[in-house]
Amino acid sequence: QVQLVESGGGLAQPGGSLRLSCAASGFTFSSYAMSWARQAPGKGLEWVSGIYSDGSTTYYADSVKGRFTISRDNAKNTVYLQMNSLKPEDTALYYCAKGRNVVDVYDYDYWGQGTQVTVSS
Repeated sequence: QVQLVESGGGLAQPGGSLRLSCAASGFTFSSYAMSWARQAPGKGLEWVSGIYSDGSTTYYADSVKGRFTISRDNAKNTVYLQMNSLKPEDTALYYCAKGRNVVDVYDYDYWGQGTQVTVSS
């Protein structure tokens, strides 16, 4: 069955960096777009970034543009989120999600369990 396992979260200082990873299994990873979303305490789910199945195209929410970079390694069935210049408002539970086709970065059918990112001094 489809499994998405996030890792790499933790505590970072403002201005610091973290790299999230999402290991996928149970489907043909290279055939599906992947995305990251987050949910801050007391807030709704926010889409953060998405990448096409072949890695050719990426998208970012305005709130993270220029600071976060999404990438994927189809040989390792893994999608990454490099987060730089972190801000306290980036504190959230971060999820990776599987798109429904090669380009769908906004509609998902599977989610991981999430990894917590806390940005605080």
